[in-house]
Amino acid sequence: QVQLVESGGGLVQAGGSLRLSCAASGRTFGSYVMGWFRQAPGKEREFVAAIRGSADRTYYADSVQGRFTISRDNDKNTVYLQMTTPKHEDKAVYYCAARPGWQFYGTYDYWGQGTQVTVSS
Repeated sequence: QVQLVESGGGLVQAGGSLRLSCAASGRTFGSYVMGWFRQAPGKEREFVAAIRGSADRTYYADSVQGRFTISRDNDKNTVYLQMTTPKHEDKAVYYCAARPGWQFYGTYDYWGQGTQVTVSS
């Protein structure tokens, strides 16, 4: 069982930067692919980024490629999402998720409660 707790959300200016964090419980954090997803009002939840357990590979949605960076610190059981030059369309609730193994695709078994990100002009 993995418990995930996101933090770092809030109000950010368009063109600014914001870093989200997700702290995970458990002693096998390094064996999980960690992902970030988001859900905007009235829209379905969508994939944002993911990183393998060893941090050797990352994967991004086209909409955030080049602007967002996912990273992890396995010693701290934490995964991060650095958001740079955010746009109004990045406003959403951001969720951290985990799935065992090394594949980015497939069902993510564990989810955090989400953290709200709002982008202002």
